[in-house]
Amino acid sequence: MLKQRIITALLLLAILLPAVFYPAPDPFRVVALVLIAAGAWEWGTLNQCSSRAALALGALCALMCVASWYVGLIAMNLVPLWAFAGAAWVLLGAWLLHGGVSTWSSAPRAIRLTGGIFALWVAWLAVVQARGIGMGFLFSTLMLVWVADVFAYIAGRTLGGRFFNQKLAPTISPGKTWEGAVGGALGVLACAFIWRAWDASGQSPDSLYAKLSAFGLAFMVIAVLFLSAMSVVGDLVESLIKRSAGAKDSSGLLPGHGGVLDRVDALLPVLPLAMMFASL
Repeated sequence: MLKQRIITALLLLAILLPAVFYPAPDPFRVVALVLIAAGAWEWGTLNQCSSRAALALGALCALMCVASWYVGLIAMNLVPLWAFAGAAWVLLGAWLLHGGVSTWSSAPRAIRLTGGIFALWVAWLAVVQARGIGMGFLFSTLMLVWVADVFAYIAGRTLGGRFFNQKLAPTISPGKTWEGAVGGALGVLACAFIWRAWDASGQSPDSLYAKLSAFGLAFMVIAVLFLSAMSVVGDLVESLIKRSAGAKDSSGLLPGHGGVLDRVDALLPVLPLAMMFASL
């Protein structure tokens, strides 16, 4: 399994890194579009769509991204869209996590499918615009999610159950602990201060943390803790959907890693919210 995970990760990096660092943004946009379309296909399979319907859902999401690209939407100021998507993630995420699997299963499938396609389309727009702002902004946003995930795993493994008697979401993801969530938040906070110090030297003036710091240190702390919490929400919502479908992974597209949604779930709420902060 470890060997498979390493091989898949290396292949992904071999595709992603050249696209990210290519001087023109088009290759990155195309790679991101393919991944988002694959995520839409997975969303269909997790919501009881037939094979053809799931493929059609992936094609529809890809078409939405291409149309947005063609009409120039990716170059526009989309603050209202980021605010709406962010608010939807906060409110609907809280509602779903409180209600549990039964709440999701009882929702009409048309609404579930529409919500998923909308979230994936917005994430594509956000990551494309994030790349347009600069490498520093893109990587600092991605790093926030990665650090939250890694530190949550370490804290959960070493301290899980020592300070909190109850799991984070026992009916949705029994392995996640409050210790892990707190550890992830502290890791993100440390990352923000380290990156901010790097920003001060002029190395990454376009980073997420530099933009948040423009509103003051207290605002940056609150914002990164909020984004860390929303990365957990994205992770838990995807776990809830998989549990509803009786699936361990969103698909087997990425051997050793599961599916695309398993890799980008925490990014789905964070990307539009980060763009909203950057656009203030």
